[in-house]
Amino acid sequence: MADQPEAARRIVVGVDGSDSSKRALRWAVRQAELTGCVVEAVTAWDFPQFHGALGWLPPSSSDEAALEGRARKELREAVEETVGAQPSVEVRSDIRYGTPASVLLSAAREAELLVVGSRGLGGFSGLLLGSVAQHCTQHAACPVVVIRGDGGE
Repeated sequence: MADQPEAARRIVVGVDGSDSSKRALRWAVRQAELTGCVVEAVTAWDFPQFHGALGWLPPSSSDEAALEGRARKELREAVEETVGAQPSVEVRSDIRYGTPASVLLSAAREAELLVVGSRGLGGFSGLLLGSVAQHCTQHAACPVVVIRGDGGE
């Protein structure tokens, strides 16, 4: 066992392009600077709830590629806008199919920490805590940090 390389310690952060998720990413990068962890920026993509004109229809493979490609582009842009092209720590990007909460919980298995913003792009802006953040705090196998507010970073 001593000959096996040690797996990188990871901080997983949910990034959906919202201001809240960008604040979470900045916080995760600063924490990684202090702890020597790698930051794994994760986003989920899924098919729209009412896919097709007559309700839900199986998507074509081109729809799948387009949705995944858009998610990949949006994550790349959000990461670069938030931490720059040359961040101070290693930042990996990961695109996964599924609902945001399930994707984040899966990605955070064996992570040091899961970081999420308090409010993402969906839902009701007046809520104290978004459904994804709440689900993650209740079900994650690692500690969860929820970044709230407009400032005070």
